[in-house]
Amino acid sequence: MDSEYDVIVVGGGAAGENAADRAVKGGLTAAIVEKSLLGGACSYWACEPSKALLRPGTALHAARRVPGSREAVTGQLDVPAVLAHRDEASSHWDDSGQAQWAEGVGIKVIRGTARLTGARRLWVTDDDGNHFTLTARHAVVLATGSLPVIPKVPGLHNVRVWTTPDATSTQEVPESLAVIGAGVAGAELAQAFARLGSKVTMLARGSFLSAFPEDARNLVAEGLRADGVEILEGVSPEFAERTDDGAVRLTLPGDRTLKAERLLVAAGRRPALDGLGLPAFGIEPHLLRVDESGRVQGLSWLYAVGDCSGGAKLTHQGKYQARITGDAIVARSRDELDADVEPWSRWARTADVLAVPHVVFTDPEIASVGLTEEDAWEAGIRVRAVELPISVAGAWQHAEDYEGWAQFLVDEDARTLIGACFAGPDVAELLHAATIAIVGEVPLERLWHATPSFPTVSEIWLRFLEAYGL
Repeated sequence: MDSEYDVIVVGGGAAGENAADRAVKGGLTAAIVEKSLLGGACSYWACEPSKALLRPGTALHAARRVPGSREAVTGQLDVPAVLAHRDEASSHWDDSGQAQWAEGVGIKVIRGTARLTGARRLWVTDDDGNHFTLTARHAVVLATGSLPVIPKVPGLHNVRVWTTPDATSTQEVPESLAVIGAGVAGAELAQAFARLGSKVTMLARGSFLSAFPEDARNLVAEGLRADGVEILEGVSPEFAERTDDGAVRLTLPGDRTLKAERLLVAAGRRPALDGLGLPAFGIEPHLLRVDESGRVQGLSWLYAVGDCSGGAKLTHQGKYQARITGDAIVARSRDELDADVEPWSRWARTADVLAVPHVVFTDPEIASVGLTEEDAWEAGIRVRAVELPISVAGAWQHAEDYEGWAQFLVDEDARTLIGACFAGPDVAELLHAATIAIVGEVPLERLWHATPSFPTVSEIWLRFLEAYGL
């Protein structure tokens, strides 16, 4: 095995794969050091399996909301079939296909762990216990992902808990499920398991889906409650213990207790940067900072992409960052790029700040992109919010009782869209239009000429522009 490559990527998830691929496409050699499955959490324990668990219930519910198809639906979800579908979506936790792809495009995959020992130098321990040094001629890219945060609840360390990988890979549906955390992952998995037959209770330390506007999260909360999910806001467990029958009992404020067969902790994630040797370079793992090209502050040869680099922990955003960073490394290897990069250039992660698309894949969904109203005012932008129900002919065709909500944020000086949020069934499909409008800084007067097809839910764009005054 070679000991020297132009680029060495630590971590073979979606972001790491894309960084290595862009380097190879630019004419450089690249290796990935990965200790688990190539393809990372998204492929095996997050995006793919969680959506495979959610989609059957969403499809069944959608059929029941349209006259004609409603009368044809006579059964409930086939749980073994749903789990089998999830297994297929996760490639049965077999990464041979990903490994073949890497080999085919010219990326060397090294199974093991890596630690930085010097500039562009890594100490690697492979799966057989062998130790060796790898050297990068141009750059090392950290793409190590993130780890679940376990809250400091007394007794929790003595209780068997699920984190999201456990929930998305389970082969059994528990009779009852308690969920600590009411963010995106908690909401999605709560609904998935409720529709598969679990009695689900969610504990939110603050507000349910607190990162999103109140009107949007209220629609999702109504959807979960309709599926039998109990949502307790402003509640944190005070103690956790295992019961004699192997279940979990949580003590809640006010002497209330909650017992569940399984306990899912979905209380957020933190960058997975431990054990990489960063303190030797004056970098505290929880304080990793990168510039617009993904380069770690203070080190010209070290880059970070994906969850470990901070910012939104989203697969598509990590892949975007990786493409930017890979191209920047190639350009610098050719002396075509100096330290500074222009915003919105092919070497700048500008969208990380201004146009990150988020989707909550519950039923109904939330889809948002760009700045929030609070972000805009803090940035000194004179913003106007246009809020309206999604009540158009396309929505009525989509579902007899369609209920949705939309918010559009306009920079009043530039007269361009800077943020958007949609809530309702299948609104994720509205999101890319908003993303394009924001990234392209399309003036509203030009957007007026983008006529939505009739009858589609996209007609909400016309209603927004009319409400704005065009």
